Amino acid sequence: MIALIQRVTRASVTVEGEVTGSIKQGLLVLLAVEPNDTEQKAKRLAQRVAGYRVFEDEQGKMNLNVGQVKGDILVVSQFTLAADTSSGMRPSFTSAAAPEMSKKLYQYFCQQLRTHDFIVPTGVFGADMKVDLINDGPVTFTLTI
Repeated sequence: MIALIQRVTRASVTVEGEVTGSIKQGLLVLLAVEPNDTEQKAKRLAQRVAGYRVFEDEQGKMNLNVGQVKGDILVVSQFTLAADTSSGMRPSFTSAAAPEMSKKLYQYFCQQLRTHDFIVPTGVFGADMKVDLINDGPVTFTLTI
């Protein structure tokens, strides 16, 4: 399971001209599911995202997590993060999980974040989405489980 997290001052996702999710300060999470992923891995990754310290404290050091700054988390499915780009001029997506499995674990991941008392708006799984964001920093990390 792969989560590309971006610290944002705002972010939104639009499907067919309609905003399906938006946040102000917080994290934008682009999430990919791989074939060997499980609910246990999704739960662990949600814990890491919720606790990952990427927000600045009073001294300007990244010591605060998204909950400590009262931020929200926008989650967007993005299977392309699981692409194999090791050779050739076109990515291969054989390392991404099947859509049925991905959707189930994507939803479970979001549910796990909500158990940490976060508001978790989302995109629409499998849809063509437009993501708008202001990356704060820019600060971007890839978390894997």
